[in-house]
Amino acid sequence: MEQATTIEPIVSTPRTKRAFSALTMEEAIQLVPSENLLTWEVVVSQRPPSGTLLDTLRRLESFELFASEAAKVLLTDIILAEVVPDYPQLKVWKSAPLESPTVAGVADYLIAPRRAYIKTPLLCAIEAKKDDFEAGQIQCIAEMAVCLHNNRREGHDTEVYGIVSNGQGWVFYKLTRTCEVFVSGLFTTSDLPTLLGVLDLVCAACIANIPVSSSQAQSPSV
Repeated sequence: MEQATTIEPIVSTPRTKRAFSALTMEEAIQLVPSENLLTWEVVVSQRPPSGTLLDTLRRLESFELFASEAAKVLLTDIILAEVVPDYPQLKVWKSAPLESPTVAGVADYLIAPRRAYIKTPLLCAIEAKKDDFEAGQIQCIAEMAVCLHNNRREGHDTEVYGIVSNGQGWVFYKLTRTCEVFVSGLFTTSDLPTLLGVLDLVCAACIANIPVSSSQAQSPSV
């Protein structure tokens, strides 16, 4: 008697997603998709640092802030905390998971509308790096592209912003609705009023990209 042949079911193996940290510049910018980086000539009003910030930075002079990425994150936290709380509709998420159908990873920081959970529109991706601005730029561009993809998938056609920082130096990015990637020059803590002014500008732009219905939903009823 002939033995019946068992047919194994065909199981689709999911494609492994690339990590942000494994991408080249070409691969990152093609996620947008784009081909070039454009110069962002940021026109900004200076924002004087608060006494609290100046006092905190003075106290941190007792710490070694140049040798590790953890130290850079501390400085980045402090600068963000100077400006972001003035925009109560925004929330900063640290170590935020971020993925698209082809790439995945964790953004050091992700700014989104204030909720108890992360939801689109994803407004700004931030990478804190120990002086490796090239690697930070690649990851930031990839993360911005994923934010744009996820936003559009859920009906939000908005600009996305990005920042790469080592604590002392800050570079700002803008990904437009037409898939143009703009990059600023370097802003540093040696000129705090200008640096804080640019960060304030980016936070204000993030607020402008939150749909009115979402903003109303976050406002307490009276």
